[in-house]
Amino acid sequence: MKSVQCQTGSRNINSNQTRRRWSRYLTLAYLLTQLIAVDLSAQTAEPLAGTWKTWVLTSGSQFRLPPPPADLFATEVTELKMLESQRNAATMDLINYWDAGSPGFRWIEMLYPLGTGAGNSRPFALLSVAIYDAIIAAWDSKYSHNRLRPSQADPSLSPAIPNPQSPSYPSEHAVVAGAASEVLAYLFPAQAQFYRDKAEEAALSRLQAGVQYRSDITAGLQLGRSVAAKVIEWARSDGSDRPWTGTVPTGPCRWRSETGAAPAMPLAGTWRTWVLISGDQLRPGPPPDCNSDAGKAEAAYVRDFPRTFNTNEAAFYWQGPRSIWNRTISEKIIEYRLDRNPPRAARAYALTNIAWYDTVVACWDAKFTYWQIRPYQQGSSPVFPTPNHPSYPGAHACSSSSAAAVLAYLFPRDAVALNQRADEAGESRIWAGIHYRSDTDTGLALGRSVARLVIDRAKNDGSQFATMITGLTLNPTSVRAGDSFSATISGSNVADKTYFDIRFRAPGSTSDAIALNWQQGTSSSHTVPLGASVGAWTITGIRSHEVIDDFSSGFASVSAVINVVAR
Repeated sequence: MKSVQCQTGSRNINSNQTRRRWSRYLTLAYLLTQLIAVDLSAQTAEPLAGTWKTWVLTSGSQFRLPPPPADLFATEVTELKMLESQRNAATMDLINYWDAGSPGFRWIEMLYPLGTGAGNSRPFALLSVAIYDAIIAAWDSKYSHNRLRPSQADPSLSPAIPNPQSPSYPSEHAVVAGAASEVLAYLFPAQAQFYRDKAEEAALSRLQAGVQYRSDITAGLQLGRSVAAKVIEWARSDGSDRPWTGTVPTGPCRWRSETGAAPAMPLAGTWRTWVLISGDQLRPGPPPDCNSDAGKAEAAYVRDFPRTFNTNEAAFYWQGPRSIWNRTISEKIIEYRLDRNPPRAARAYALTNIAWYDTVVACWDAKFTYWQIRPYQQGSSPVFPTPNHPSYPGAHACSSSSAAAVLAYLFPRDAVALNQRADEAGESRIWAGIHYRSDTDTGLALGRSVARLVIDRAKNDGSQFATMITGLTLNPTSVRAGDSFSATISGSNVADKTYFDIRFRAPGSTSDAIALNWQQGTSSSHTVPLGASVGAWTITGIRSHEVIDDFSSGFASVSAVINVVAR
C-alpha cells in the first residue's frame, strides 16, 4: 500500500481522493487491531472490577455501553493528531492537574472548603459512592469491549502521559467527572455550572493527553451522569431534609445549647444508612449519671485537666480539617501505588466515607437519645467553643475510629499508626474540655463496631478475586474408583499457571472438605482413589491463587457432581 501522509494545522489535505483513501486506511487499521489477537497484558488493571459489588447500581453491567463507534476511528485519530500538535505549557498543566492521583482525587478535594463537622459525612459519602459505582460501571464496559488506547491502535500518535493500564473505552476520568459533577451540583446547586464546567475540563484533558478518543469521553460523561442519577435518587430519600419539630428536654444532666440555638442535626440519627440496618442498630447504653460518683469524677477530670502546649496543639489540630480523613485516604492511595488503580482507589474512598457516614448516624442516634450534659455546664472552660449538640458519645471519637479502622483494613502496614491517630483524635476532645471520658471511649467503640460491618461487606464485594470462576466441567461425570476424569475450569483472567483448590462434599456427608492445590491450570486429569466412597461427590466452590500454598482468598461458588460407582 502506498504511504499516505495526513498533516494537520496550516497544511490541509486538498484531494478528496486522498482524504477518502486515508479514511479507508485508518478504518481498516482500526478493525485489524480490534480483530487480531493482541497482547493485552499491559491492560490488566483489575480486569474483574466490573463484577465488584456496587452500592446504588444493581450491578456494574446495569448501564453497559454499546460498542465504541468503529466508523469514527479516522475522524477521531485526526482530532487527536491536531490536539497533539497544539499542546503547549497551559495544556500540559491542565493534563497534569487532572492526572494527579486517581480519577476521583480532584473531586474529593473539591469538598474540603466545606470545613469541619460530622454533617460533612453525607456529602463525602454520596460523592464517594458515585465515584466508586461509576468506576465499576466503566470497568464493566471497558473489559466488555477491550478497546485499544489510541497510540496502541495508531503508533504514530504520541500521548503526553503514559497510557493507563486499562482499555480505552469509556474514559475513567470522564465517567468519574460525569458522576461527581452531577452529585456535587445536586448538593450545592448554586455552584452547579462550576462543577459541570470542571467535568468537561477533566474529560477534555484525556483527549488533549492523547490517551483516549472523543467517543471515550462522550460515553464516559454519559455513563457517569447515569450513575449520578441513581445516587441522587438515593440521597433524596435518605431523610436528611426532614424538619425537626421537637423540643430540647430539660432536667438534671440534660444538655443545653451554649448559645441558645437549635441543636445541630437532631434527626441525623434517623437518616437512611448504607450498611447499618438503622441508626439505632448499635446504640450504646446510657452515659454515667452526672450526679453519680462516676459522673462527678468525669466532670472533675475534664475541669482540672493540666493543659500543655502539646495538648492544646493536638486539640486545635483535630478541630480543623484533619478531622476529615479523606486526605489521609489520598495519602495512602499514593503510598500504596493505588493512584494508577482506579477501582482500588475508588473503593478506599467509598468504604471509608460510608463507614464515617453510618457512624455519624449511629452517633447522632445516641446523642439525641440521651441528651447528655456537656462539660461547660459543669464548670469546665473549653479551649474553643463547644459544638452545638449533646456530649455522648463523642463525634470525633466516633468518626475517627471508624475511618481509621477501615483504613487499617485496607492498608494493614499502617494499622497501628492509623488507630493511634484515631485514639488521639478522641483524646483531644477531652484535652479541649468539650467531652468526658465516657464520651470518648464509647465513641471509639461505636465507630469501630460500624467499621467492622463495613469491612465484613468489603470482604465479600468481589475485589478479593484475581480471577472470576464461572464454571467447572467434569468428564465423564460417572467413574469407578481407580479410573480417571478430566476437570476443566472456566472463567475470566485464569491462566495455565493458576493453582486451584476445591471445596467439596463426600457422599453422605453434611459438611464440606477442602482439597488444596487440587490442580494447576484450567484443565487437568484426576484419578479417583481406590476405596473412595461410592455415591455423588459434590464440588461446591473453587479458589484460585497464583502462588502455591497461598490460601488467603475466598471460594467462588460452583456446582458440579461426579458419581463414583462400584467396580
